[in-house]
This record gives sequence, C-alpha cells and structure tokens, in this order.
Amino acid sequence: MRRWGKPHYRAIAEAIAEDVRTGRLAPSERLPPQRLLAERLALNFTTVARGYVEAQARGLVESRVGQGTFVRNPARAARAGEKAAGPGRHGPVDFTMNLPPEPDDPRLVARMQAGLAAIAEDLPNLLRYQGFGGTGSDKAAAGRWLARRDVEAGPDRLLICPGAHSALDAILGYVAEPGDVLCTEALTYPGVRALAAHRGLRVVGLPMDAEGVEPDAFAAACTRLAPKAIYLNPTLQNPTTETIGAARRAAIVTVARRYGLAIIEDDAYGFVCPDPPPSFCRLAPEITYYVAGLAKCLGAGLRLAYLVAPSARASLALASTLRAATVMASPVTTALATRWIEDGTGDAVLAFVRAESRARQVLAARLLPPGLVRADPDGFHLWMTLPEGWTRSAFASQGRSAGLGVVASDAFCAAGPAPEAVRICLGGISTRAEIGQSLEVLAHALGRSPAHASAYI
Repeated sequence: MRRWGKPHYRAIAEAIAEDVRTGRLAPSERLPPQRLLAERLALNFTTVARGYVEAQARGLVESRVGQGTFVRNPARAARAGEKAAGPGRHGPVDFTMNLPPEPDDPRLVARMQAGLAAIAEDLPNLLRYQGFGGTGSDKAAAGRWLARRDVEAGPDRLLICPGAHSALDAILGYVAEPGDVLCTEALTYPGVRALAAHRGLRVVGLPMDAEGVEPDAFAAACTRLAPKAIYLNPTLQNPTTETIGAARRAAIVTVARRYGLAIIEDDAYGFVCPDPPPSFCRLAPEITYYVAGLAKCLGAGLRLAYLVAPSARASLALASTLRAATVMASPVTTALATRWIEDGTGDAVLAFVRAESRARQVLAARLLPPGLVRADPDGFHLWMTLPEGWTRSAFASQGRSAGLGVVASDAFCAAGPAPEAVRICLGGISTRAEIGQSLEVLAHALGRSPAHASAYI
C-alpha cells in the first residue's frame, strides 16, 4: 500500500478494492483481523476499522458476527437475496436515530408486503378525505392493540393521530398556556422540549434516581411552581433506558392528584417491553393523556399514534386542534396498521423487534466496557457514561470522525449541567454484524485518551 497521499482509511478501502479487482483477494476470503492489520501497518485501530467500514459501504466486504470480515461473494449474496449496498446498509452505522431494528426475515417482509397489497384493493377510498380520529374499524383495531398494555378506551376517548408528535403538541396546547410550567424528567426526550418551546412553556426537569422522577422533588416543584402537567416517558425511558416501577408510578399519581396536574404519558417503548408495569393511563385514567406511537414497535414511517384522552370532552377538544393542524392521519397508513393488527402481522413485527433488540443488547454488553453502560435487555438504545478523560463533545467528535454518530447528553438535559454521557441506538437498517463492528470501534476509542484515539484518523 502506498504511504499515503490520502486519508489512511480511504487508502485501506481502495487497496481492498484493487486486490479484489486483480484477484489477490478471492470471494468469501477472510480479511486479516482489524487489530492485526493495525499492528502490521502501524496505524490506529480506529483507522483500520473505519477503512473496513468504508469497504463495506462500497460493497466490497461483509462482516459476520463472531467470524470476521470477508470479501463479498456476489453469487452468495444473490442466493441469500441480500440488498445492494446503499445508504445505511453495508456502510457506517448511525447510532443517533432511535429506531427499532428493521425486519430482515424474508418471510416476515413478504407478510408485511402482503398487507400493503391487500389494502391497495380499497385504494380509491383511501385516497379520499376522511373524518378525523379514525373509522370505527380503525378504532376497534387500535383498542385491541392498546389492550396489550391493559389500556381501556372507548371510541369517544380514542383518537388516531398522524404521529406521536402531533398528539403531544395538541395535548400541550390543551393543558397549558404560554408561560405555564411543564415538569419532565431531568433527562428527557428532546422532542417534547422542542414542542414546549414552540408553545411558550417553561420546562422544569425533576431530579431522578434509578426508579425515575423522585416523588418528593415532584411535590416540591408543584408547591413552588404550580405546573400544569408532567410529561413522562416511563418505560425504557429515552435516553436513560430506566423503567419506572409500579410503586413509584403510584407515588407519582398521588402527587399529581393532590396538586391537580395532568399526566402526559408517552408510551413509545411500552410495547417493546414484554412485561412492563401498569401504565399511568391504567392507574389514573381521569388525569392521564396517553400516547402510544407505532414508530418504535412497528415502524417510524407509519407516522401513526393512538391517543387516549381522560374524557370525551377532552377528546373532542383535542380532535378539533388536531384537525385544524393536520386535517387527518393518512388513511393509507391507518388502514395498513389496522390490517397488520387484525391479521397478526403487527405481533410478528413486534416479536422480531424484541428478539433482535435482545440480541443486540447482548452484543453491546460483550463489546462495551463494563460499568459504563445503562441498558435494558429489551430496549434498542443504551446510555453510556464516559470514562475519566473523555468529554461528551470529544467522544461525539471521535465517533463522527470514524463515520459513527452518537447523541451527546446536552440534547436531553432539562435541568442541571449535562453529564458526560451519550446515547447509543442499536436499531435501524444496519445489520447485527455492522452494529457489532461499529461498537468495537467505539469500545477501542474508550480505552484510549481522546488525543491518542484520534491521532491517526
């Protein structure tokens, strides 16, 4: 290999390409382990790993979990029905977007496609304007889906919305006015912070322990600030992965009832968890606004969420706001979700997401340094505290230089100084092998000082 005339990682990928073209590397031949090649070339491990990732992005090699990196065999790929290389597939892993693992089982994908073909038979009707909130059959399917969380909602309290964001925005506009206080976890979902800012609300982050929001701190904030509502993401919380237990949920309900607050429950990950605690909607239906989006369990592209209001009156007001802002949820995606719920495809997709998420968490636990990571075995993201010497900005920059994105804690911080921590997402289009290889790059960087880790990038 010439030395070098271009970035080292790119030179590695181009050398692989040349060896494949000339036959020095044969299809299915295993490449040297990354650490061994780094030693031979006197390069940083991260640089070599980035070179392998670049070679994957060019469709030259493939990574196999527990086996290594191999020259791609076009005949083998065709027999397996593999996708051609493209953005997000056989390329750098984006750890920033919190998406569920994408189904890659051909039988499951075919089943999902069959549902889309089935609703296409009614396409002319689905391309017309519909009344807001969903048809009777759509609400019945939504009710069956929500029953998995033991949430009961009559059709007069249930709305089908174009995504969780629109539902949360309408709720904030209904329960609070500009200048009012909204309580959240100290580390909370960035989307709700953005929506609160849009509505002119003051966000107050509450102290958290391993069980979530501390009830005494919540009560003190109610006394001091008279908030209108508390927003909670209580199951597999984004970003900390913590789940509020049943006893702590009951304590939070007691405080909310005492001070007359609304509870906004964003149950984005409640369906991913196979045995979650009872929802706030179940514990306190008269004060809870419950939102169950389908993005984290079936697919973000559906842009669909089920909203359960505490009363028929609140549901009517929310429907009016949502109709003015969004007109309606897409009848096409609503019909597809209904079809998948009715024929069991939704359960099959959810089962895949759960199984693949567990496998990826096992992989992350094996590759990342022990003691730094907070994770739930059923989730598809993790929260990592950085070792001494690293700052969140330096680590995020190091990840970007290797083609890997992570989200620094600043995005989630609603109170106090941001901790030296990052969120890492394990889902999306990337394969388990690609996830593992990229986690190995991050783990190697964590074992070195920031200056040393980036010296050869």
